[in-house]
Amino acid sequence: MADRDTLGLDALVDVLKAAGEPTRMRLLALLAASDLTVTDLTEILGQSQPRISRHLKLLGEVALIDRYQEGAWAYFRLRQEGGRVALVRELLAAAAADDAVLARDAMRLVALKKARAEKAQAYFSRNAAEWDELRRLHVSEGDVEAALKAMVGDEPVDSLLDLGTGTGRILQLFEGIYRRGIGVDASRDMLAVARSNLDKAGITKASIRHGDIFNLPLDDQTFDLVTIHQVLHYLAEPEAAIAEAARMLMPGGRLVIIDFAPHGLEYLRDEHAHARLGFSQQTMAEWLQRAGLAPEKTTDLAPEDADEGKLTVTIWLARDQRVASNIADMPRQRLQAGGV
Repeated sequence: MADRDTLGLDALVDVLKAAGEPTRMRLLALLAASDLTVTDLTEILGQSQPRISRHLKLLGEVALIDRYQEGAWAYFRLRQEGGRVALVRELLAAAAADDAVLARDAMRLVALKKARAEKAQAYFSRNAAEWDELRRLHVSEGDVEAALKAMVGDEPVDSLLDLGTGTGRILQLFEGIYRRGIGVDASRDMLAVARSNLDKAGITKASIRHGDIFNLPLDDQTFDLVTIHQVLHYLAEPEAAIAEAARMLMPGGRLVIIDFAPHGLEYLRDEHAHARLGFSQQTMAEWLQRAGLAPEKTTDLAPEDADEGKLTVTIWLARDQRVASNIADMPRQRLQAGGV
């Protein structure tokens, strides 16, 4: 406990009062394991919606949980950082593993996640043929991911933002280096797929949000690393998306873009809704520089049979040019300071 932020007496009492009630403790245990709606929680706990909502309001008032809107639905989760949350995690860790009530809640959560996964898989299966066709046009995903990991490196980062997160694969790929992660996507069906995949992988330090890539529902200058994986070619204004991504970066933060080099496969416009047929090195460099970013590295991954109408995947790495003291040490310092 020595490395956790200490709390003043009033804050300590607030946390203990909020957590010191059976239903609220059960809610905290569930929200530490998954992002859930009021409907999800009423189904698991077997209590009325007004009662659950009242308890969630109390937990929110003492800054123990986050609430975020996704269309008509509001999702809740345990906050990922702060001394108050660290204390709650210690309380949850002290709970007996064989407690009947908590064990039953956990079983119901597993059942709910299973139903979620089945719904997500149904959507994924309906679109799998289209995605498989696109994947056949370029080098293997394994090769792309290996090159991406090599470019980003394995130094810890405090916060990762994945724009157009899709299946949530980037959040899984870099799970070992970030302390907290957020994936944003405009498709609610894809958000369901991403949540299901994070559930399967047991990743609780990342969350999924519905949002517009041109107007992100997040505070600016809050991420060390932002990724945009195979998204820009769908956008009519990719430069605007890059500018919005740059707004999210902390001083010295990095942006990684994975997309296609210029190509002539016109049918992708009509059959797969591609608005842009790839991006040149010069165009991307100009966009990055106008967004206040300095291009640092570029990697082209060309298929062996490139002359047969295949696509080259390009990875661009750029850095925010504002100066922050000890930029390279910032993520590690935060981790050592007791971040969850």
